[in-house]
Amino acid sequence: MLQAIRYSDGNLTILDQLQLPYTEEYVSIRTTVEAWHAIRDMRVRGAPAIAIVAALSLASELSGLISNNILPTSAGEVKDLITDKLRYLITSRPTAVNLHETSRKIMGLVSNYTSDPAATGHDTAIIVIQEAESMLVKDLEDNQKIGQNGNNWIIAKAISPDSPKATVLTHCNTGSLATSGYGTALGVIRALASSNTLRHVFCTETRPYNQGSRLTAFELVHDNIPATLITDSMAAALLTRTNPKVNAVVVGADRVAANGDVANKIGTYGLAILARHHGVKFLVAAPRTTIDLSTNSGDDIVIEERPSSEVTTIKGASDTRDARGNLVINTVSIAADGIDVWNPAFDVTPSTLVDAIITEVGVAEKDSRGKFHLYDLF
Repeated sequence: MLQAIRYSDGNLTILDQLQLPYTEEYVSIRTTVEAWHAIRDMRVRGAPAIAIVAALSLASELSGLISNNILPTSAGEVKDLITDKLRYLITSRPTAVNLHETSRKIMGLVSNYTSDPAATGHDTAIIVIQEAESMLVKDLEDNQKIGQNGNNWIIAKAISPDSPKATVLTHCNTGSLATSGYGTALGVIRALASSNTLRHVFCTETRPYNQGSRLTAFELVHDNIPATLITDSMAAALLTRTNPKVNAVVVGADRVAANGDVANKIGTYGLAILARHHGVKFLVAAPRTTIDLSTNSGDDIVIEERPSSEVTTIKGASDTRDARGNLVINTVSIAADGIDVWNPAFDVTPSTLVDAIITEVGVAEKDSRGKFHLYDLF
């Protein structure tokens, strides 16, 4: 299984996803500033992975301060330091709720501990380091549970007995590269493959950043899962086909509102409309940390807008190699100079188009009135 995040004893490295699928290169993250830039520049992406890298970067920075004997001795000073670092990290990607939830959780732990007059700066830092390290393990366990829950739901409700294997369409990247490992929506696909219930996977290219063609396709090839890449505009035509018939569209999420509205990679909303029109199940796979019960609906979700250069240019490997034998990555302009660009990173799919939300504790479905009760998952 691909491992996009590596951490041991205060040493954090991430697989640079800007170099994939051409070069597998790990880069060191020693501080929260380096993590902020890695998240903002999308060297690491995917809602769970962003939160984990942010937390582990804080752990790495605190470990460095301890090793160099420059961590403040006062618990209050360390609390203020941690609070400032977390507030800064949150600004790297505003839409993904996992990062916000992780920050709130860590700040809550720190506040509770430092309320004790006997608290020390060193022990405050250790509590944060241990919490960040535990996230890496728990996320992998949760992803495997999501995968199994999604596998069981699709077998029971998306495929017919006379055709016992599923064909799935997925969007963006939701696998090991977007999490601590295994993945959410791609974890469901991995579980189907493991149970010998998967016929085929179709993955979209996911313009403009091409996470599907660069990253999801990379993971599917790596795991020898039968898969086909399509452009985003081919999805409608794909869903009209009967051989193979797509049984389910499975996507991840960056934030799920209390009513079941889902913010995910741009293009998700269009796939949900297509799935409903063609009678295909539309499923969202996400850990409970992605569900934001404080956000009433998708109308309240802030949608991040990205630079216009992501739309007007594209990166790719040329046939030439540098002096060390590495492929040369070129950026090529693909749009007319001076054209205005709108580049929202996400869109919101209304809950009316979502058939089920797959989590690590179970699958949420709507009641007879078409309403989700996501509070029940907690």
